[in-house]
Amino acid sequence: MKNLINFLIQYSVVFLFLFLEVISFTLVVKNQDYQKSVFLSSSNSVVSGMYEWSNSVVEFFKLRAANDNLSEENTALKNQIINLENKLSTQKKETPDSVHFRIPPEMEYQFIAAKVINCSTNKLLNYITLNKGAVDGIKPDMGVISDEGVVGIIKTVSNRFSVVIPILNNKLEISCKFKRNNYSGPLKWSGEDYRFANLNDIARHVELALGDTLVTSGFTNNFPVGVPVGYIEDFKIKESDAYYRIKVKLAVNFRTLSHVKVINYLNYKEQTDLEKKAEE
Repeated sequence: MKNLINFLIQYSVVFLFLFLEVISFTLVVKNQDYQKSVFLSSSNSVVSGMYEWSNSVVEFFKLRAANDNLSEENTALKNQIINLENKLSTQKKETPDSVHFRIPPEMEYQFIAAKVINCSTNKLLNYITLNKGAVDGIKPDMGVISDEGVVGIIKTVSNRFSVVIPILNNKLEISCKFKRNNYSGPLKWSGEDYRFANLNDIARHVELALGDTLVTSGFTNNFPVGVPVGYIEDFKIKESDAYYRIKVKLAVNFRTLSHVKVINYLNYKEQTDLEKKAEE
């Protein structure tokens, strides 16, 4: 209390000045028509600006909800399109009156829409958390993509959440191939720049060009063939080297990643069980 009194005494002149200013301003606006109109016009501008700002904030949160809905709808449409494309590409007429569809097992997959709720890009071992889990049909080892390209692979799952190992984690390798010539190799992040990764095991006789597109090879059960991975940013080779050193610009910008699709490969268990038996 003593400090408050000392503060008021110390700045009493300032408070008196402000008080008199307010009274003077009020008298001028009240008794002069021109000043009154200017004040009302200015106050209306301020109020309208505040309303516009508040509406922008409300619209921003509505936009986030709309984006979530659009992601779900786009995923549902993508599932329908893939199903129709598979049927059309494998259509066989057995008789003039009947049509038989036989979709290759490696093409039987669906997508589950999910939202990114946590993502790191500045560590050596980065992870991404999604807002979907086991109750939504997500399981470990499922591939994860966005509209731009490959994101990563599901590592762990709880009932309502799941954690992804993205390309930006040097424990993960993605099998890729060049779109124009089908030469394949493993893609691995170096741990330096979130925009780039390295493609390994590409022999020196392979013809390369800057800008060449890399897509998934289809040699793993996590991703179907043809999903964009990135583009050649730079490549080098010495006279004594047998393999190129290739720098790849990733198709996905992990700093702006917000919505993804989890790949549900319907024949995953059957294929992996069979391959384990063959190894035994």
